[in-house]
Amino acid sequence: MTQTATKPTAAPPVATRKPIGKWSREAWLRRAPLMPALLFTILVTQIPFLLTVFYSFQSWNLVRPGSRHFVGLRNYIDVFADSQFRGAMFNTVLLTVVCVLVAMLLGLGLALLLDRQFLGRGVVRTLLITPFLILPAAGALLWKTTMFDPTYGLLNFAFGTKIDWLSQFPLASVMAQVVWQWTPFMMLLILAGLQAQSKEVLEAAAVDGAGRWRTFASITLPQLGRYLQLAVLLGAIYIVNSFDAIYLMTQGGPGTASTNLPFYIYQRAFEGFDVGQSSAMGVIVVVLTLIVATFALRLMFRTFGVSEVR
Repeated sequence: MTQTATKPTAAPPVATRKPIGKWSREAWLRRAPLMPALLFTILVTQIPFLLTVFYSFQSWNLVRPGSRHFVGLRNYIDVFADSQFRGAMFNTVLLTVVCVLVAMLLGLGLALLLDRQFLGRGVVRTLLITPFLILPAAGALLWKTTMFDPTYGLLNFAFGTKIDWLSQFPLASVMAQVVWQWTPFMMLLILAGLQAQSKEVLEAAAVDGAGRWRTFASITLPQLGRYLQLAVLLGAIYIVNSFDAIYLMTQGGPGTASTNLPFYIYQRAFEGFDVGQSSAMGVIVVVLTLIVATFALRLMFRTFGVSEVR
């Protein structure tokens, strides 16, 4: 009889764990290059915000030296009782909603046009992006002097009228300039979504006999859902802080017809020198913006399938 020799089986390798201290040092070394940027961000954003919260509990007017004292929540009560603040909040919401929706619809139409092949598409795309590359202050002055001027404006020349647009339609004039500047941004985001959709799916829909409108409503529009949400979120965050157009075109007038929250806070802080109430207004605007942005981000994370980091 022959005996078969059995080879000894090798023991499985024992996983060695790195010491916690060594892993921690390596992690800190990897993150060390980010520390200057993090410290700079805290220095220029969080510390001023904490000071703003502190000043919001103070009654302090710079034209009355020695008037600074603690008043608790009195500034917040006075702010919510201020009819001009409520009017500025309404103008801010109206300006943001109208500009975002109109810019998104125009951007969707332009993106659908640019998604097609035609001669000179690159030149047309560059020209359409140009308004977004212009500084907001320069764009506001451009529209004020060349479009809305009651004597030499292009609108009055085109329509044969002599309307002072900035006096009779102040908020609508500001909306037109903001929409003109933010439509290219919406167009770029939506165009990225159009170019990311599968060509095979579109070809299969065409083979099955689906028309253009059916293909757009059933395939293209659901594909663009996440891009439209991203465009609305980013556009709303930026447009709600619009200041240049109102300051340079209407100065918030006539009266308070075109005053929004950033411009009203500027008036109370740098023209009325009321540090306490302007700080309270700033805190309220930041809190409301964070609440809206938080819900919007959760919706967007759910759409993109991204798990929230806890």
